[in-house]
Amino acid sequence: MSDNRTADPNPWAVGFIAFAAFMLILTGFYHAIAGLIAIIDEEFYLVTNNYVFQFDISTWGWINLIVGIVAILAGFYLFSGAVWARTVGVLAAMSSAITAFAWMPYASASGNSLWSLIVILISVFTIWALVVHGRDLAIDE
Repeated sequence: MSDNRTADPNPWAVGFIAFAAFMLILTGFYHAIAGLIAIIDEEFYLVTNNYVFQFDISTWGWINLIVGIVAILAGFYLFSGAVWARTVGVLAAMSSAITAFAWMPYASASGNSLWSLIVILISVFTIWALVVHGRDLAIDE
């Protein structure tokens, strides 16, 4: 097995991976809280008419809750430097961005569409950090 790490990893790489881990945890909490609210109080979010992703609001709640839990776990495991954590982190960030986009009409009806846009941007930056700088800290390659 080849070791692609240098003796001293690039401080920028360390910072970007820490950023990615913290942002996954942050967006995971956003999704989990939005999901719990939708599950507990189905009348909190307004249902839009004629939307392509027409699900029951509690179904959206469960989707958000599952995406949130996976993102939180991926964020915490990123600190281990494992390759699988990086892969799951990229997949969790992609799921987070897609879910935030699909959830946007429900969020905008309750006045939270700006948060959905912020989550999408954070997810894109997280994917970038993991793909570009993840290899610098890899432990088990």
